[in-house]
Amino acid sequence: MSTRTTVIHSARLVSGHDTVTDAWVRFEGDRVAARGIGDGWRAGADAATTVTDAAGRALVPGFIDLHCHGGGGASVDDGADAIETALALHTAHGTTRSVLSLVTAPVDVLATRLEVIARAAASDPRVLGAHLEGPFLDHEFRGAHDPALLRTADADAVERLLEASGGFLRQITIAPEHRGAGEAITRFVEAGVAVAVGHTGADFTTTLAAFDAGATILTHAFNGMRGIHHRAPGPVVAAMHADRVTLEIINDGVHVHPDVVRLAFSGAPGRVALVTDAMAAAGASDGRYVLGSLDVVVEGGVARLTEGGSIAGSTLTQDEALRRAVVDSGIPFEEAVGAVTVAPAAAIGRGGDLGRLDPGFAADAVLLADDLSVDAVWVGGARAA
Repeated sequence: MSTRTTVIHSARLVSGHDTVTDAWVRFEGDRVAARGIGDGWRAGADAATTVTDAAGRALVPGFIDLHCHGGGGASVDDGADAIETALALHTAHGTTRSVLSLVTAPVDVLATRLEVIARAAASDPRVLGAHLEGPFLDHEFRGAHDPALLRTADADAVERLLEASGGFLRQITIAPEHRGAGEAITRFVEAGVAVAVGHTGADFTTTLAAFDAGATILTHAFNGMRGIHHRAPGPVVAAMHADRVTLEIINDGVHVHPDVVRLAFSGAPGRVALVTDAMAAAGASDGRYVLGSLDVVVEGGVARLTEGGSIAGSTLTQDEALRRAVVDSGIPFEEAVGAVTVAPAAAIGRGGDLGRLDPGFAADAVLLADDLSVDAVWVGGARAA
Protein backbone atom coordinates (compact mmCIF):
# COMPACT_ATOMS: atom_id res chain seq x y z
CA MET A 1 0.00 0.00 0.00
CA SER A 2 1.49 3.35 -1.03
CA THR A 3 2.13 6.11 1.50
CA ARG A 4 -0.32 9.03 1.36
CA THR A 5 1.41 12.23 0.19
CA THR A 6 0.02 15.71 0.76
CA VAL A 7 1.42 19.11 -0.21
CA ILE A 8 0.24 22.47 1.09
CA HIS A 9 1.87 25.37 -0.76
CA SER A 10 1.81 29.17 -1.06
CA ALA A 11 1.33 29.48 2.70
CA ARG A 12 2.37 31.94 5.35
CA LEU A 13 3.95 29.28 7.53
CA VAL A 14 4.04 30.09 11.24
CA SER A 15 5.88 27.43 13.23
CA GLY A 16 8.23 27.58 16.20
CA HIS A 17 7.77 31.35 16.61
CA ASP A 18 9.00 31.99 13.04
CA THR A 19 7.09 33.11 9.95
CA VAL A 20 8.01 32.10 6.38
CA THR A 21 6.07 33.45 3.42
CA ASP A 22 5.40 31.59 0.16
CA ALA A 23 6.15 28.39 2.06
CA TRP A 24 5.20 24.78 1.44
CA VAL A 25 5.19 21.58 3.45
CA ARG A 26 4.97 17.99 2.28
CA PHE A 27 3.44 15.23 4.36
CA GLU A 28 4.27 11.59 3.73
CA GLY A 29 2.07 9.32 5.79
CA ASP A 30 1.69 10.80 9.25
CA ARG A 31 4.95 12.82 9.26
CA VAL A 32 6.25 16.06 7.79
CA ALA A 33 8.67 14.94 5.08
CA ALA A 34 9.97 18.30 3.82
CA ARG A 35 9.35 22.02 3.72
CA GLY A 36 10.60 24.89 1.60
CA ILE A 37 9.63 28.02 -0.28
CA GLY A 38 8.45 28.90 -3.77
CA ASP A 39 7.82 26.19 -6.37
CA GLY A 40 10.14 23.59 -4.86
CA TRP A 41 7.13 21.51 -3.83
CA ARG A 42 6.51 20.55 -7.45
CA ALA A 43 9.60 18.32 -7.59
CA GLY A 44 8.15 15.97 -4.97
CA ALA A 45 4.60 15.89 -6.31
CA ASP A 46 3.03 13.38 -8.70
CA ALA A 47 -0.46 12.49 -9.86
CA ALA A 48 -1.20 10.75 -6.56
CA THR A 49 -0.23 13.76 -4.43
CA THR A 50 -3.05 15.68 -2.77
CA VAL A 51 -2.27 19.37 -3.28
CA THR A 52 -3.78 22.32 -1.39
CA ASP A 53 -3.13 25.92 -2.37
CA ALA A 54 -3.04 27.99 0.81
CA ALA A 55 -3.26 31.19 -1.26
CA GLY A 56 -1.25 33.17 1.27
CA ARG A 57 -3.24 32.08 4.30
CA ALA A 58 -1.58 31.23 7.62
CA LEU A 59 -0.58 27.58 8.01
CA VAL A 60 0.24 26.61 11.59
CA PRO A 61 0.90 23.36 13.46
CA GLY A 62 -2.13 21.56 14.84
CA PHE A 63 -3.36 22.92 18.15
CA ILE A 64 -2.61 20.95 21.32
CA ASP A 65 -4.95 21.14 24.31
CA LEU A 66 -3.57 20.01 27.66
CA HIS A 67 -6.86 20.35 29.50
CA CYS A 68 -10.17 19.27 27.95
CA HIS A 69 -13.19 17.70 29.70
CA GLY A 70 -15.54 17.44 26.73
CA GLY A 71 -17.45 19.12 23.94
CA GLY A 72 -20.24 18.67 21.45
CA GLY A 73 -22.62 17.83 24.28
CA ALA A 74 -20.42 14.98 25.59
CA SER A 75 -18.13 14.56 28.59
CA VAL A 76 -14.98 12.45 28.36
CA ASP A 77 -15.98 10.90 31.71
CA ASP A 78 -18.75 9.03 29.89
CA GLY A 79 -16.82 6.54 27.79
CA ALA A 80 -15.51 5.89 24.30
CA ASP A 81 -18.46 7.27 22.32
CA ALA A 82 -18.48 10.47 24.34
CA ILE A 83 -14.73 10.86 23.81
CA GLU A 84 -15.22 10.54 20.05
CA THR A 85 -17.97 13.17 20.08
CA ALA A 86 -15.82 15.62 22.03
CA LEU A 87 -12.79 15.01 19.82
CA ALA A 88 -14.82 15.60 16.66
CA LEU A 89 -15.94 19.00 17.93
CA HIS A 90 -12.46 20.12 18.92
CA THR A 91 -10.82 18.72 15.77
CA ALA A 92 -13.13 20.90 13.68
CA HIS A 93 -11.76 23.88 15.62
CA GLY A 94 -8.12 23.00 14.96
CA THR A 95 -7.18 20.87 17.97
CA THR A 96 -5.32 17.87 16.61
CA ARG A 97 -4.05 16.45 19.92
CA SER A 98 -5.77 16.51 23.31
CA VAL A 99 -5.05 15.49 26.87
CA LEU A 100 -8.42 14.36 28.19
CA SER A 101 -9.18 15.68 31.67
CA LEU A 102 -11.09 13.86 34.40
CA VAL A 103 -12.65 15.70 37.32
CA THR A 104 -12.57 14.43 40.89
CA ALA A 105 -14.24 11.06 41.48
CA PRO A 106 -13.57 8.02 43.71
CA VAL A 107 -10.22 6.40 42.93
CA ASP A 108 -11.81 3.22 41.57
CA VAL A 109 -14.03 5.25 39.24
CA LEU A 110 -11.07 7.29 38.06
CA ALA A 111 -9.16 4.08 37.45
CA THR A 112 -11.93 2.77 35.19
CA ARG A 113 -12.05 6.06 33.27
CA LEU A 114 -8.27 6.06 32.90
CA GLU A 115 -8.46 2.60 31.34
CA VAL A 116 -10.97 3.90 28.78
CA ILE A 117 -8.74 6.85 27.90
CA ALA A 118 -5.73 4.55 27.63
CA ARG A 119 -7.57 2.44 25.07
CA ALA A 120 -8.54 5.56 23.14
CA ALA A 121 -4.95 6.83 23.18
CA ALA A 122 -3.66 3.51 21.89
CA SER A 123 -5.97 3.66 18.86
CA ASP A 124 -6.52 7.36 18.12
CA PRO A 125 -3.53 9.69 17.60
CA ARG A 126 -5.65 12.66 18.65
CA VAL A 127 -5.67 11.39 22.24
CA LEU A 128 -2.38 12.09 24.01
CA GLY A 129 -3.55 10.55 27.25
CA ALA A 130 -5.24 11.60 30.46
CA HIS A 131 -5.09 14.47 32.92
CA LEU A 132 -6.31 13.83 36.44
CA GLU A 133 -7.66 17.12 37.77
CA GLY A 134 -8.18 15.70 41.22
CA PRO A 135 -8.84 14.14 43.66
CA PHE A 136 -5.80 15.53 45.54
CA LEU A 137 -7.06 19.12 45.67
CA ASP A 138 -7.73 21.79 48.29
CA HIS A 139 -11.25 22.14 49.65
CA GLU A 140 -11.38 25.95 49.70
CA PHE A 141 -10.07 26.30 46.15
CA ARG A 142 -11.87 23.25 44.74
CA GLY A 143 -13.89 25.13 42.11
CA ALA A 144 -16.21 22.67 40.32
CA HIS A 145 -15.02 19.56 42.16
CA ASP A 146 -17.23 17.59 44.53
CA PRO A 147 -16.00 18.41 48.06
CA ALA A 148 -17.15 15.02 49.36
CA LEU A 149 -14.72 13.26 47.01
CA LEU A 150 -11.57 15.27 47.66
CA ARG A 151 -8.84 13.42 49.53
CA THR A 152 -5.20 13.49 50.45
CA ALA A 153 -2.72 11.48 48.43
CA ASP A 154 -1.50 8.11 49.69
CA ALA A 155 0.76 5.53 48.11
CA ASP A 156 -2.01 3.00 47.40
CA ALA A 157 -4.16 5.55 45.54
CA VAL A 158 -1.19 6.84 43.57
CA GLU A 159 -0.16 3.34 42.45
CA ARG A 160 -3.74 2.39 41.57
CA LEU A 161 -4.06 5.40 39.28
CA LEU A 162 -0.68 4.87 37.65
CA GLU A 163 -1.42 1.21 36.98
CA ALA A 164 -4.87 1.91 35.51
CA SER A 165 -3.51 4.56 33.14
CA GLY A 166 -1.34 2.03 31.31
CA GLY A 167 1.38 4.64 30.82
CA PHE A 168 -1.06 7.19 29.36
CA LEU A 169 -1.35 9.48 32.39
CA ARG A 170 0.19 12.66 31.03
CA GLN A 171 -0.65 15.16 33.77
CA ILE A 172 -2.03 15.31 37.29
CA THR A 173 -3.09 18.37 39.26
CA ILE A 174 -2.17 18.39 42.95
CA ALA A 175 -2.53 20.89 45.80
CA PRO A 176 1.00 20.69 47.23
CA GLU A 177 0.22 21.97 50.73
CA HIS A 178 -1.59 18.83 51.88
CA ARG A 179 -0.35 15.69 53.59
CA GLY A 180 1.10 13.16 51.16
CA ALA A 181 1.44 15.63 48.30
CA GLY A 182 5.23 15.79 48.38
CA GLU A 183 5.59 12.02 48.14
CA ALA A 184 2.95 11.88 45.41
CA ILE A 185 4.72 14.55 43.36
CA THR A 186 7.95 12.58 43.55
CA ARG A 187 6.27 9.31 42.53
CA PHE A 188 4.37 10.79 39.61
CA VAL A 189 7.46 12.56 38.30
CA GLU A 190 9.42 9.30 38.55
CA ALA A 191 6.67 7.67 36.46
CA GLY A 192 7.02 10.29 33.74
CA VAL A 193 3.83 12.19 34.58
CA ALA A 194 3.83 15.99 34.36
CA VAL A 195 2.72 17.24 37.77
CA ALA A 196 0.71 20.45 37.90
CA VAL A 197 0.04 22.68 40.88
CA GLY A 198 -3.59 23.76 41.03
CA HIS A 199 -6.84 24.05 42.98
CA THR A 200 -4.56 25.04 45.82
CA GLY A 201 -4.29 27.37 48.78
CA ALA A 202 -0.49 27.22 48.64
CA ASP A 203 1.55 30.38 49.06
CA PHE A 204 4.57 31.47 46.99
CA THR A 205 7.10 29.49 49.04
CA THR A 206 5.10 26.25 49.12
CA THR A 207 4.44 26.47 45.39
CA LEU A 208 8.12 27.05 44.64
CA ALA A 209 8.98 24.01 46.76
CA ALA A 210 6.59 21.92 44.65
CA PHE A 211 8.28 23.16 41.49
CA ASP A 212 11.67 22.37 43.00
CA ALA A 213 10.35 18.85 43.71
CA GLY A 214 9.51 18.35 40.04
CA ALA A 215 6.11 19.92 39.31
CA THR A 216 6.25 21.71 35.96
CA ILE A 217 2.75 23.06 35.20
CA LEU A 218 0.38 25.54 36.84
CA THR A 219 -3.20 24.42 36.21
CA HIS A 220 -5.35 27.25 34.75
CA ALA A 221 -3.23 30.06 36.19
CA PHE A 222 -5.12 32.67 38.25
CA ASN A 223 -8.12 30.34 38.70
CA GLY A 224 -8.45 27.96 41.64
CA MET A 225 -5.60 29.58 43.61
CA ARG A 226 -4.55 32.67 45.54
CA GLY A 227 -4.13 35.82 43.50
CA ILE A 228 -1.13 38.10 43.18
CA HIS A 229 -0.58 40.44 46.15
CA HIS A 230 2.41 42.77 46.35
CA ARG A 231 3.59 41.15 49.60
CA ALA A 232 2.18 37.68 48.96
CA PRO A 233 2.86 36.91 45.29
CA GLY A 234 1.29 33.45 45.34
CA PRO A 235 1.40 30.56 42.86
CA VAL A 236 1.26 32.57 39.63
CA VAL A 237 4.39 34.57 40.40
CA ALA A 238 6.05 31.39 41.67
CA ALA A 239 5.38 29.83 38.26
CA MET A 240 6.76 32.88 36.49
CA HIS A 241 9.84 32.70 38.72
CA ALA A 242 10.48 28.99 38.05
CA ASP A 243 11.67 28.96 34.46
CA ARG A 244 10.78 25.30 33.81
CA VAL A 245 7.10 25.82 34.55
CA THR A 246 4.29 26.15 31.99
CA LEU A 247 1.30 28.33 32.86
CA GLU A 248 -2.06 27.14 31.58
CA ILE A 249 -4.44 29.97 30.66
CA ILE A 250 -8.16 29.61 29.89
CA ASN A 251 -8.52 32.49 27.45
CA ASP A 252 -12.28 32.67 27.05
CA GLY A 253 -12.75 36.26 28.22
CA VAL A 254 -14.39 35.00 31.42
CA HIS A 255 -11.72 33.17 33.42
CA VAL A 256 -8.93 35.74 32.93
CA HIS A 257 -9.10 39.41 31.90
CA PRO A 258 -7.37 40.16 28.56
CA ASP A 259 -4.83 42.47 30.23
CA VAL A 260 -3.99 39.76 32.75
CA VAL A 261 -3.50 37.34 29.86
CA ARG A 262 -0.98 39.81 28.46
CA LEU A 263 0.69 39.94 31.89
CA ALA A 264 1.09 36.15 31.84
CA PHE A 265 2.71 36.19 28.39
CA SER A 266 5.08 38.95 29.57
CA GLY A 267 5.90 37.24 32.84
CA ALA A 268 6.53 33.79 31.37
CA PRO A 269 7.64 34.27 27.75
CA GLY A 270 7.33 31.05 25.77
CA ARG A 271 5.81 29.24 28.76
CA VAL A 272 2.10 30.02 28.41
CA ALA A 273 -0.08 27.17 27.15
CA LEU A 274 -3.58 28.17 26.15
CA VAL A 275 -6.07 25.49 27.20
CA THR A 276 -9.81 25.15 26.83
CA ASP A 277 -10.83 23.45 30.10
CA ALA A 278 -13.87 22.76 27.91
CA MET A 279 -16.81 20.86 29.32
CA ALA A 280 -19.63 19.17 27.42
CA ALA A 281 -21.34 22.43 26.40
CA ALA A 282 -18.44 23.52 24.17
CA GLY A 283 -19.90 23.65 20.67
CA ALA A 284 -23.34 22.84 22.07
CA SER A 285 -26.30 24.81 23.36
CA ASP A 286 -26.87 26.55 26.68
CA GLY A 287 -28.71 24.49 29.24
CA ARG A 288 -28.17 22.06 32.09
CA TYR A 289 -25.24 19.68 32.20
CA VAL A 290 -23.35 17.51 34.68
CA LEU A 291 -19.61 17.91 35.32
CA GLY A 292 -18.37 14.91 37.22
CA SER A 293 -21.02 14.56 39.90
CA LEU A 294 -22.09 18.21 40.02
CA ASP A 295 -24.96 19.98 38.24
CA VAL A 296 -23.99 22.82 35.90
CA VAL A 297 -26.03 25.46 34.13
CA VAL A 298 -24.69 27.14 31.00
CA GLU A 299 -26.01 30.59 30.14
CA GLY A 300 -24.55 32.79 27.44
CA GLY A 301 -21.81 30.22 26.94
CA VAL A 302 -20.63 30.52 30.57
CA ALA A 303 -20.76 27.35 32.69
CA ARG A 304 -21.38 27.64 36.42
CA LEU A 305 -22.31 25.23 39.18
CA THR A 306 -26.02 25.25 39.90
CA GLU A 307 -25.20 25.28 43.61
CA GLY A 308 -22.75 27.99 44.62
CA GLY A 309 -22.19 29.52 41.19
CA SER A 310 -18.52 28.60 40.77
CA ILE A 311 -17.25 28.66 37.19
CA ALA A 312 -17.39 25.06 35.96
CA GLY A 313 -14.97 24.75 33.07
CA SER A 314 -15.59 26.60 29.80
CA THR A 315 -17.25 26.34 26.41
CA LEU A 316 -14.02 27.41 24.71
CA THR A 317 -12.28 26.00 21.65
CA GLN A 318 -8.60 26.55 20.88
CA ASP A 319 -9.21 28.64 17.76
CA GLU A 320 -11.18 31.10 19.86
CA ALA A 321 -8.45 31.11 22.51
CA LEU A 322 -5.92 31.97 19.80
CA ARG A 323 -8.10 34.75 18.34
CA ARG A 324 -8.69 36.30 21.76
CA ALA A 325 -4.97 36.29 22.52
CA VAL A 326 -4.22 38.20 19.33
CA VAL A 327 -7.25 40.49 19.12
CA ASP A 328 -8.14 41.14 22.78
CA SER A 329 -4.73 40.91 24.46
CA GLY A 330 -2.49 42.14 21.64
CA ILE A 331 -0.22 39.09 21.73
CA PRO A 332 1.92 38.87 18.55
CA PHE A 333 0.54 36.15 16.29
CA GLU A 334 3.71 34.03 16.41
CA GLU A 335 3.67 34.05 20.22
CA ALA A 336 -0.01 33.17 20.36
CA VAL A 337 0.52 30.27 17.95
CA GLY A 338 3.37 29.06 20.15
CA ALA A 339 0.98 28.96 23.10
CA VAL A 340 -1.27 26.41 21.34
CA THR A 341 1.56 24.40 19.77
CA VAL A 342 5.15 24.58 21.04
CA ALA A 343 4.45 25.33 24.71
CA PRO A 344 1.87 22.60 25.37
CA ALA A 345 3.95 20.03 23.47
CA ALA A 346 6.98 20.83 25.61
CA ALA A 347 4.93 20.75 28.82
CA ILE A 348 4.21 17.04 28.44
CA GLY A 349 7.58 16.07 26.99
CA ARG A 350 6.49 15.93 23.34
CA GLY A 351 8.47 18.91 22.07
CA GLY A 352 10.54 16.61 19.86
CA ASP A 353 7.68 15.45 17.63
CA LEU A 354 4.67 17.71 18.13
CA GLY A 355 3.99 21.42 17.86
CA ARG A 356 6.08 22.33 14.80
CA LEU A 357 5.86 21.80 11.06
CA ASP A 358 9.44 20.56 10.69
CA PRO A 359 10.63 17.37 8.97
CA GLY A 360 10.09 14.37 11.22
CA PHE A 361 7.32 16.00 13.24
CA ALA A 362 3.71 14.84 13.22
CA ALA A 363 1.84 15.98 10.11
CA ASP A 364 -0.71 17.99 12.09
CA ALA A 365 -1.66 21.36 10.62
CA VAL A 366 -4.32 24.05 10.61
CA LEU A 367 -5.01 26.46 7.75
CA LEU A 368 -6.44 29.74 9.05
CA ALA A 369 -8.49 32.41 7.33
CA ASP A 370 -7.59 36.08 7.71
CA ASP A 371 -9.97 36.36 10.68
CA LEU A 372 -8.21 33.38 12.31
CA SER A 373 -11.16 31.06 11.81
CA VAL A 374 -10.31 27.49 10.78
CA ASP A 375 -10.39 26.73 7.04
CA ALA A 376 -8.84 23.24 7.10
CA VAL A 377 -7.31 20.72 9.52
CA TRP A 378 -4.92 17.82 8.99
CA VAL A 379 -4.28 15.13 11.61
CA GLY A 380 -1.43 12.73 10.99
CA GLY A 381 -1.29 13.81 7.35
CA ALA A 382 -5.00 13.16 6.68
CA ARG A 383 -7.51 15.94 6.00
CA ALA A 384 -9.83 15.95 8.99
CA ALA A 385 -11.88 19.11 8.54
